[in-house]
Amino acid sequence: MTSNASPALAEPTMHPDVQRPRIGDLLVQAGKLSARDLERALAAQEEMGNMLGRVMVRLGLVSEIDVAQVLSRQLGVNLVAGSDFPDLMPEIEGLQLGFLQTNAVYPLRQEAGVLHVAMAVPQDAFVLKGLHLATGLAIAPHLALETDIEKALDEPEHDPQEAADDGFGDGADSGDFVEHLKDLASEAPVIRLVGNIISRVIDLRASDIHLEPFDDGLHVRYRVDGVIHAGELVPPRLSAAVNSRVKLLAHLDIAERRLPQDGRIKTRVKGRELDLRVSTVPTVHGESVVMRVLDRASVRLELEKMGFEKDTLHRFNQLLARPHGILLVTGPTGSGKTTTLYAALAKIDASAQKIITVEDPVEYQLDGINQIQVHPQIHLTFANALRSILRQDPDIIMIGEMRDGETAQIAVQSALTGHLVLSTLHTNTAAGAVIRMKDMGVESYLITSAVNGVLAQRLVRTLCPHCKEAYEPGADVRERTGLARFCSNDTPVYRAVGCAECRQSGYRGRTGIHELLLLDEPMRRAIIEGRDANALNALAAQSGMLTLYEDGLRKVAAGVTTLDELARVTQDQADA
Repeated sequence: MTSNASPALAEPTMHPDVQRPRIGDLLVQAGKLSARDLERALAAQEEMGNMLGRVMVRLGLVSEIDVAQVLSRQLGVNLVAGSDFPDLMPEIEGLQLGFLQTNAVYPLRQEAGVLHVAMAVPQDAFVLKGLHLATGLAIAPHLALETDIEKALDEPEHDPQEAADDGFGDGADSGDFVEHLKDLASEAPVIRLVGNIISRVIDLRASDIHLEPFDDGLHVRYRVDGVIHAGELVPPRLSAAVNSRVKLLAHLDIAERRLPQDGRIKTRVKGRELDLRVSTVPTVHGESVVMRVLDRASVRLELEKMGFEKDTLHRFNQLLARPHGILLVTGPTGSGKTTTLYAALAKIDASAQKIITVEDPVEYQLDGINQIQVHPQIHLTFANALRSILRQDPDIIMIGEMRDGETAQIAVQSALTGHLVLSTLHTNTAAGAVIRMKDMGVESYLITSAVNGVLAQRLVRTLCPHCKEAYEPGADVRERTGLARFCSNDTPVYRAVGCAECRQSGYRGRTGIHELLLLDEPMRRAIIEGRDANALNALAAQSGMLTLYEDGLRKVAAGVTTLDELARVTQDQADA
């Protein structure tokens, strides 16, 4: 320690006379904040009277970790992660828990007469002096997230998850437990923790957040570009409180832990409006919660930007232009079927046509389109809603999903009476949709009369442009995979590498691959004759249809994705 250092400080890192750049300016320079948002934050700071960093976090303009990283550089102090805190808080004579909690301070270690502490505000001279006077030790401040400090200091008297496991029954104890959960869910550490979990979806570009309870705590996982990635681990003592916080935000019943529930959260994160679709289900360790992220800012409702090859898009647009008939989009859950239908509707002039949708749920609200949310609990099902909207004189009807024979029959009747019907089905291939409709009880002659075409699609991850690497797979691989059909031997093929831009995955974003089955006369005859899906696929190929895999090979040849990614996404076609 130098002779001119404050006696309270072990390291003279923060001198009050040093002129430092403002934290807001540093965040703007780092690209974490826009100049306009900084002005908003400064105006809010004048009203709230708090530190600028905290104001920006509360407004959802930046994350707590963004502020901490910039503050660490600004003050010249180390940033300590909560995972690096000691398992047991060291007992330091003179320190009171109340003082630590009030000022967000956590003792890390004592060595050679110096007390190292994690602080949410390490530049607070008053707190530093108080720590020095209370302990008689020199103080070495380190920066940590306030959330991490409060989590480490906050030890509830009992684990609410254990209380639930011991018997979530009737009577006063149950009511007391629910009130206890509400109190925990409303505490600042839990609120901040849930806020941080949700805010990470922006940085990660995640489509889903999974909160999964196990013995060792609540596992947080994020789905990015269709692949699950591990996130933070919430301690067991906070598991129930975190889930309860999410349920409160989604207006769900936190007392109901034995039945599945569905809800919705609308929030603003880092200047963007987020819509979260929340689903809870009971498991043996507690409630599993999944939040599907509906980010209006990221969704692209333009068919031209969804990976369609020119020939496929041209034929698809021709089907959209027909005055009546059924156009189906098929694929597994998460393959972008609904987004494709939304993009198709956005392309149609809603001012010149009456468009009505029946959905479960309504994911994005579209201008000029009448959208109906089904409610099975009050008997507003797809079938019942369809019967009603036919009396609304629509030109175009979108059915979120054909789930049963009754819905399929009404859709067919609607198409035969002069309506264009768009809908989705869960099948692996385009030809499989025809067989599925037969299984639902729709007669073959009605299918051939009503259905115009079927689009099957998947989403493949696209290569990160910053690190993708050209390589030569060899003539054998080109022939065996079928790639040789779509490019010459001197056309480069790329593979995933991984860099900081794509978080070492080698991929960034997704695009669509498609197969479009048109019901021409040969196809209609084959359906009437009762041919199976394989025969229908073979007939469509003779007419020029490219399968999902073949369309994907065109993406590989164009340097958009990899052979490995294409194989991962289309492997189910072997079982179709």
